[in-house]
Amino acid sequence: MQKVKIPRTVDPIKAAQKRLDYDGIIQVSLFKRLEESVEGVKCDADVSLSFGFDEQRLVVISGKASIEVDLQCQRCNEVFPHRCDVAFTYTPNLGKKSEDAPESYDLVDRNEYGEVDLVQLIEDEFIIGLPQVAMHDESECRVDSDNMVFGEIPEEVPEDKPNPFDVLKSLKR
Repeated sequence: MQKVKIPRTVDPIKAAQKRLDYDGIIQVSLFKRLEESVEGVKCDADVSLSFGFDEQRLVVISGKASIEVDLQCQRCNEVFPHRCDVAFTYTPNLGKKSEDAPESYDLVDRNEYGEVDLVQLIEDEFIIGLPQVAMHDESECRVDSDNMVFGEIPEEVPEDKPNPFDVLKSLKR
């Protein structure tokens, strides 16, 4: 089955009424902020989206996405591949009705036309899904964590300085 391009924007209310499902790709060229956050983006993102209503009659956008990126290891400074898989559930911010949304839903704002920017939404999820400190698995990294030493520890601590709290000892008596 051939993957199709996911639309850039969609009206979530109309899509939920039609119970639309999207299964396709988003091109690498649309992920400008993600490209700035990593060493490189290897391939297009695989995206699966579903629109519908929940028991509270809230519009729900749920889906999952995955992409391959290159990250720089913070131990050895080598570039390594990383697969970023994310799953998400959103509901459009419709005012007071959205305030009662379950905590598992994230709110998403609509533009002036009442549409949601799907590319930005998924790119945000990928950026949030990146590790805070990118590192190889210890078995694959060429720097052994047991041999990591930063600076030298002095043998003895010189006690040439007078203790500033010696004055308080005299007040205690």
